[in-house]
Amino acid sequence: MRHLKYLSGYSEDLTRQVAQLISENRLAAVLMSRYPAPHDVRTDRALYDFAMAIKNEFLRNAAPLSKVLYDGKITLAHQALGLHSYVSRVQGAKLKSKNEIRVASLFKEAPVQFLRMILVHELAHLKERDHGKAFYQLCEHMEPAYHQLEFDLRLYLTHLESGDSLYRTDDREI
Repeated sequence: MRHLKYLSGYSEDLTRQVAQLISENRLAAVLMSRYPAPHDVRTDRALYDFAMAIKNEFLRNAAPLSKVLYDGKITLAHQALGLHSYVSRVQGAKLKSKNEIRVASLFKEAPVQFLRMILVHELAHLKERDHGKAFYQLCEHMEPAYHQLEFDLRLYLTHLESGDSLYRTDDREI
């Protein structure tokens, strides 16, 4: 069975099912049936607005966001889909803090559900620093299908690793 690095924490039975989908060239079809089109959040400004809509719905009292942007330097080799950073600086007699979210550029052409899941994950860090029980409860509060989306995102990454894009039109990738 092919090594499925994005599914390493899942059961052997589940990874065997995924390996079978891959060997039968059906993984892309399964993903396309669940996520038929990529999102249209292409610019950093649109990404910021998308993140702020989620934040304003669920985390109004959380610390403000100063930046949300796509980052071409984030790669899957770093095992990160997005990053939340908290920067504190002294300006005169005041301590200024900034919260920034960076999303891997790879997700410019992903289903909107995956982009939302990544943003929910990073926004949850505004309230919960560590990946503990409270963190994942907050993620599920903001996105009830969080764990299913995380698994499907891992399937998506497994498919992309084959070198093929999920979305094509007229023999061109979008």
